[in-house]
Amino acid sequence: MPIDKIFGTTVDLLAKSIDLRSRSHTMISANLANVETPNYTPTALSFENELKGALKGKKVGTPAITHPKHIPLKGQSNSIQQVQGTVIDTSSLSPGKDYNGVDLETEMSRMAENQIMYNASIQILSKQFNEIKSAIRENK
Repeated sequence: MPIDKIFGTTVDLLAKSIDLRSRSHTMISANLANVETPNYTPTALSFENELKGALKGKKVGTPAITHPKHIPLKGQSNSIQQVQGTVIDTSSLSPGKDYNGVDLETEMSRMAENQIMYNASIQILSKQFNEIKSAIRENK
C-alpha cells in the first residue's frame, strides 16, 4: 500500500511545512545578521496561504527546475510539494538613519513563532511515523 494512502496528505503537508519553515528561518537569520547593515531591506517567506490553497485543490505555480538534470513534473498542479512561497519585503515603518529596515523585536518574534511551528510539525510527523511503526509491530 502506498504511503500516501496510509497517511493521506498529512506527511506531504508536514514535510513541506518543515521545508518552508526552514527556509523562513534562514531568511529571518539573515535579517538579524544584517541589523546594522546600511540600506538593508529585510525579507520574509510568505507561504501559508499558498499551502492552504494547495490543500483545497487550487492550482499552484509550476515547480522551479533548479538543476538541469531535474525532471519536470506534469499533471501535479495541485501538489503540496509545488508550494515554494513568495519572498516579500518586511521593512520597518520607521527605518533608522542608515535606512536599515530591520526591526530587531519583530524579527525575534517572527523567529520564535517560526521555531514553535517548526517544532510542532516535527512532533506531529514523528507521531505519525510512530503510529505506523506501532501498527507494524502489532501485526508481527
